[in-house]
Amino acid sequence: MKKSLNWLLYETHRWLGVVLALFMFVWFASGLSIMYTTPMTQTKAQQLAHAETLEPQSGWLSLGEVWANSVGPRQAAVAKLKATPVTGGETMAAAAKAKPAEELPLNIADARLVRAAGEPLWLIEDTQGNRFAFSAVDGTLREISAEQALQIARHWFAAEQPERDVKLSYLESVDNSIILRNQDALRPFHKIAGDGGEELLISARTGEVLHASTRFNRGLYWVGNWIHLFKPLEAIGLGHIRHDVQLWSGLAATIACITGLIIGWLRWRPGFGGKPTYSQGRTQPYREFWFKWHFWTGLIGGTVALGWSLSGFIDTNPGKLFSEGNIAKAEASRYLGGELPTAMFDWRPGPLPEIARRADIVEINWRRLGGDTVLLANARDGQRLPQTPDGVGPRFSEAALAAALQRLDGAGDSVELAVLEDYDSYYYPRHHQTQVDKPLPVVLAQFRDQAGTRVYLDPQDGRILAKLDSSRRLYRWLYSGLHHWDFGWLYYRPIWDVWMLTWVGFGVVLGASSLVIGWKRLKKTFAPKKRRSAAVQAGAPLPATLATEAAD
Repeated sequence: MKKSLNWLLYETHRWLGVVLALFMFVWFASGLSIMYTTPMTQTKAQQLAHAETLEPQSGWLSLGEVWANSVGPRQAAVAKLKATPVTGGETMAAAAKAKPAEELPLNIADARLVRAAGEPLWLIEDTQGNRFAFSAVDGTLREISAEQALQIARHWFAAEQPERDVKLSYLESVDNSIILRNQDALRPFHKIAGDGGEELLISARTGEVLHASTRFNRGLYWVGNWIHLFKPLEAIGLGHIRHDVQLWSGLAATIACITGLIIGWLRWRPGFGGKPTYSQGRTQPYREFWFKWHFWTGLIGGTVALGWSLSGFIDTNPGKLFSEGNIAKAEASRYLGGELPTAMFDWRPGPLPEIARRADIVEINWRRLGGDTVLLANARDGQRLPQTPDGVGPRFSEAALAAALQRLDGAGDSVELAVLEDYDSYYYPRHHQTQVDKPLPVVLAQFRDQAGTRVYLDPQDGRILAKLDSSRRLYRWLYSGLHHWDFGWLYYRPIWDVWMLTWVGFGVVLGASSLVIGWKRLKKTFAPKKRRSAAVQAGAPLPATLATEAAD
């Protein structure tokens, strides 16, 4: 029995290693690239920094006028978008039929007044997730043309490098882009190129710059995220199986790491002080160069490699063990409430106060919770200056937040509210994010429900910043904790860089040695029988394998 289990252990590790060797090597090498790839999807802070100065004028239309007079155009735009194939070839309408969802009331979820290509626009998101741009001058539904996209790009580069005269060219309009995630509501996209190798992707629906990259950024992406996350499958039309490939690859890598660690610890007999503990006076079990490197990198770095493999598997949410991380549209709709407050509906833009003009306001944002509203003037540097026309407060009250939370989950009085002045283990910025993207302070709402739900809210604009139940908090540690090491003192740079570079380095060597050993195993297994027999008769040694090298 023991002999059979030992054979199964070695064979499982050996053949999983043969199959996964190239995958593991590329996985670790691409992870090294990901560490230093600048995110190309633009954050809120980046969009504000490159936006056009708003300078609102008297005579522009109110949000209510635009919304009330646009029913027909909105319906036509939604129908057109749903009929256009998304990534994978399926239309949004077909996907909606395949996954029937709760019928949501139609109302305004978010409204922003901006300038794009010099034109004032109301950018509206409805409670069903659709996005629109309406002229603030005449109320017509707008689509950003190629010429306007070039104007937007010209302003973007001027804000980035004022001293440089960038020559722009329009490349194409695309309905889908592998490089963008979760942006289907903003399709199609205008692709603009700069003469220095830069590229922008601009939404034709709203004029927002969603992606900005240099040639070097894209190179890192293609050798990093693109390979690491099996994006080539999407490029060849197999995006529908990408999740399954990632799931089974992660599971197989986890098993390979576990069996390798068991073999390593079974084989290791430490010889302290240089005392030989293996045959022929050796202090380690393997003689051959690559086997020695494979053994020691696996023994030392195998536990971290196991953590990365397991967390990559967990990232696929196998068997739907964990709740979804995103707020469902139905939840967001309930949280906002069904009313559209009169103050939000009737307010007309006009010249801003002097203090707001000095702050270089680039956007005016309406937010609502039930019957309460907040009007914020967002500056280029991320400042949010409350505007307080009649019936509008500077921020949402605790009562308004509590009522919205009750609508969210029917929690009633079984929720505790606390104000957090600093980040915690579940709400924190990534390395590339600023406080504009992850604002402070926040309100933490803790529900006394069976799932132990926590909700993080922005008290100024009422947004739900994060929602985690107990399963999602476990996922945070099993995936993000093990995969990104984003907790405690480890997350501070350069400590994080040293830690990650050390273990990724072990992984790269482990993967490279697996490739060599796997190749030797394949050559031995599939070598022609006559050649192998001749080699034995001539006394020539066969290629070393893990099992033969392990023998004392």
